[in-house]
Amino acid sequence: MPRGELFDPLFGAAELGAVLSDRAWIAALIEVECALARAQATVGVLDRPSADAIDATGRDLATRLDPRRLGAAAVAGGNPVIPLVGELREACAAAGVPAAAVHKGATSQDILDNALLLLAQRAGAVAIEELRTGANAAADLARTHRDTPMAARTLGQQALPTTFGTLAAGWCVGLDRAAGGVTAALADLPVQFGGAAGTLAALYPHGPAVADALAAELGLALQRIPWHTDRTPIAELATALGTAAGAVAKIAADIVVLSATEIGEVSEGTPGGSSAMPHKRNPIAAITARAAARRVPGLVADALGAMDHELQRAAGAWHAEWETVTDLLRLTGGAAHRLAQSLTGLQVHPEAMSRNLAVTGGLLLAERVTAALSEHTDRAREIVTAAATAEPPALATDPTIIGYLGTDRVRELLDPAGYLGHAAEFVTRALAQRGDERKPDTPPADGPL
Repeated sequence: MPRGELFDPLFGAAELGAVLSDRAWIAALIEVECALARAQATVGVLDRPSADAIDATGRDLATRLDPRRLGAAAVAGGNPVIPLVGELREACAAAGVPAAAVHKGATSQDILDNALLLLAQRAGAVAIEELRTGANAAADLARTHRDTPMAARTLGQQALPTTFGTLAAGWCVGLDRAAGGVTAALADLPVQFGGAAGTLAALYPHGPAVADALAAELGLALQRIPWHTDRTPIAELATALGTAAGAVAKIAADIVVLSATEIGEVSEGTPGGSSAMPHKRNPIAAITARAAARRVPGLVADALGAMDHELQRAAGAWHAEWETVTDLLRLTGGAAHRLAQSLTGLQVHPEAMSRNLAVTGGLLLAERVTAALSEHTDRAREIVTAAATAEPPALATDPTIIGYLGTDRVRELLDPAGYLGHAAEFVTRALAQRGDERKPDTPPADGPL
């Protein structure tokens, strides 16, 4: 997947590019090795001077280890931890630390899995912040436009009147829920420490105590047992990220549709242009959010498809996760960032919404007219259908309808603002459930809602 300096900013992953870079991976791997030494010193498995020396040496090594050289050295053993441990042991030897003290009782998967979890926590925190920013912006839109009528559209056609506030409240709820899902998945990630085959035999009888101390050092949840080939924690993270990307994609698609020239009900504050057409004002933040999010489902499928880790160590399935999860974090966070930019500057055009409500001559109120007419005749649906499908449609002028209801009543029934149901109530409920009960015209306070 192309990524880096050229594409990361476009798809919202400029900040995440640094968090998930090859150098960040190396730093996380060494961070785990150093944390393991500190944990073992806490339990008494390793002397404190050796742990301190490993910690200091590792921090220095992380600043100068070349990703390209480490990647080339990883080919022989199939993962970068093997040559990294060799580098760390060589560097620690100069400080008088024996080789056996480095990576003591661990296996490569312990180090690499924990490094992936650290990167997930850091990149996930960025994604959550962006999702919350987008949700807050959607909440502001919902509050401001709680009573702004617009056409609800189902299957590409005008259906009934709704309000833009209701649509924006739905966006807000979806983003809040997605952020909560990612937060829960990250909080539940357990430390990985099982040694060569998941028994921690090399550290007996201190293995579980070291695992718990390592969890505390890394800020991860305690493990029940080593989970080298139980990939449910990774799968739960992947699906939470996929759900978040889906929530982003839905909103981005709405913004793109509503920004179309023929609809024109919203526009981005800083639209993009065209290299050939000077008139274009493209909703480019929503477009690129949608593009990034669209690449996520396949990666979620890859993560779920790689869950069949055989016995105590997988041959290939484990290896397939590293870049898959990294890219999931990059794309989901990037999509959330671009959507937050779109929503934060989104401009709403009530006059266009009013114009579009009138374009059918009242047809989207056919349900309301039918209900009123049914109080007078059992043929209500037949009569309204005939009037609505006439050429041109004659819902407002049909003599049979007017004969039953009268001109004034028909005019009243065809007013979109009078048939909004519980739209405003749903906005109020959505805002109240997130602790935001400000009045529609109250300006938002500084900071998160």
